[in-house]
Amino acid sequence: MTSHILVIDDDPVQRRLLTNMIERLGHVAHLADNGRSGLELLQRKGGIINVILLDLLMPEMNGHGLLEALAERGIDIPVIVQTGQGGIETVVQAMQAGAFDFLVKPVSPERLSIALGNALKMASRDGKVKTARRPRGGAVGFDDIVSASPAMIRVIDLARRAAQSNIPIVLEGESGVGKEMVARAIQAASDRAAKPFVTVNCGAIPHNLVESILFGHEKGAFTGASEKHSGKFVDADGGTLFLDEIGDLPLDVQVKLLRAVQQGEIETIGARQPQKVNVRLISATNKDLITEVREGRFREDLYYRLNVFPITIPALRRRKEDIPVLVRAFVERFSAEQRLDQRLTVSSGAMALLTSYDWPGNIRQLENAIFRAVVLADGHELTVRDFPQVATQIPGYIVADRSGLSWGEAGPERRPASGQLAAAQADAGAREQPAHSEQTPEGRLENAIASLSEGGEVRKLAEVEEELIRFALKFYRGQMSQVARKLGIGRSTLYRKLKDYGIDPDNPLREAA
Repeated sequence: MTSHILVIDDDPVQRRLLTNMIERLGHVAHLADNGRSGLELLQRKGGIINVILLDLLMPEMNGHGLLEALAERGIDIPVIVQTGQGGIETVVQAMQAGAFDFLVKPVSPERLSIALGNALKMASRDGKVKTARRPRGGAVGFDDIVSASPAMIRVIDLARRAAQSNIPIVLEGESGVGKEMVARAIQAASDRAAKPFVTVNCGAIPHNLVESILFGHEKGAFTGASEKHSGKFVDADGGTLFLDEIGDLPLDVQVKLLRAVQQGEIETIGARQPQKVNVRLISATNKDLITEVREGRFREDLYYRLNVFPITIPALRRRKEDIPVLVRAFVERFSAEQRLDQRLTVSSGAMALLTSYDWPGNIRQLENAIFRAVVLADGHELTVRDFPQVATQIPGYIVADRSGLSWGEAGPERRPASGQLAAAQADAGAREQPAHSEQTPEGRLENAIASLSEGGEVRKLAEVEEELIRFALKFYRGQMSQVARKLGIGRSTLYRKLKDYGIDPDNPLREAA
């Protein structure tokens, strides 16, 4: 997948070398010769930039100045800094200012490829809206958490109770479900509301810098160090420290974290005495920490110290009642931020499409999709055509006119023939079908699986499963690995089911007909 990399460097030779390497990796390079021009380019093209490659020593606005400007504007694009000195002090300063990774000049193509790959994975996993997120330090309360599902309402209730004490909390859930927002709401509802809320993404910090970033280091702790760095624990003193991706913390740092939790004191690198801190810890993870403990990647004693009050936030696909209210909230927010002349609405067909999708990236992915649609919107209403990246992920998705199924606030107004599954766009002028679809003589799409029998009763699960497997075999042309992956089952399970339904795995296309 092609990504857009912004190179900010005052050396034209270096810009040319980096451009060549970036283009050989299949990406697009955008160039700026100093921090100020880079910031101006971001304001024009920030929506398409995926990663920033930043030199630290430049005229007008250097790399540190740009990092500060990005933080002030709430722009969270991953930044990879370049240093010609390789000094740990310079790197630590940049990492504390928000840099994702660093490169030492001269940069090798292999090292650049790894750094860009890691940054793009982080950006993809977080799925954050880069230029439309809340400003850093902005207060978030429980009233800001939009939800209509019983599962999420229970989460909010647990979080409200947890906010009344200093009990350690672990927020569990997939990436993008809103763990940081819940953590901020807990802080805002606690007696530490007026104190700092400091976040650390443990998975985004190079392992050799984690200890320094968390606990700080004294003057002279590293070669060439010229000043003291306090560390995130000291920054959060009196308030809350949010440790995101706690499962990625190196084992040697876990020992120091355990002491901080048990005794309320930290060991700053190079300091002679431990330092007392008063910090409320909220941790978050998308991993199964029990499994991490069993496999030796997470300390058992630290697990029980942190996991006093676990709260599991369900994935968006498990609480689809939330999708319509989230969509409307995002549309309203982004419409205001983009200063649109007219209020945007969402067509019933678009809402049906967004609700039918499983959103593997959860709320952050949904937020990105809405942001993109609002920015590119032509009229006063968002329709299915504004979400092509979603529609292409649903095989057999149909955009129907008023003669088909029409979705409103209360659900489908009329069932399509034979109980077939469809999604509708009430404002569409014609019916659109994917290339794999064919119309049968009875008027039913070949890839539409009937949910009702001819007698009007719900069909048996085994019948629907067999029909879906046969369709998947044809859809993916008998590629068994892809069929198993798309159905969400293992290959051994797929072969067992083929045997149950009398399908020859050696000739699945003929048997699936």
